Amino acid sequence: MSVRRRLTTATGAVLLTLAVAGCSGLGRTAVGTIEYETEREVGVMVTSPSVKGCHHLAPSGATKVENNTMVDIVLYPTRDCRGKDSTYLPADTGDEIVPDTTPWRSYSVIH
Repeated sequence: MSVRRRLTTATGAVLLTLAVAGCSGLGRTAVGTIEYETEREVGVMVTSPSVKGCHHLAPSGATKVENNTMVDIVLYPTRDCRGKDSTYLPADTGDEIVPDTTPWRSYSVIH
């Protein structure tokens, strides 16, 4: 194997290692989309949300949610991801509130 070929292989291995390490830092995201519909039937799509923290939905809340990510989420009727009336929504599934109930106003990602 020539010196140039070895150097190219080594450089590629280093770059691949750096790329993988860069993808697994604090900026981790849930790959995919979360789509929801507000009470006024407005559709909203969130692409690759962070796996950390509490995420707010529209101020009026969401009545339908489609979790098209590779991770599970928990939906809450409050803006701060708290409350006893939360709803667990597995990856690649959807849910809709029962008429005349409080809409979801936030969600968190389970990772």
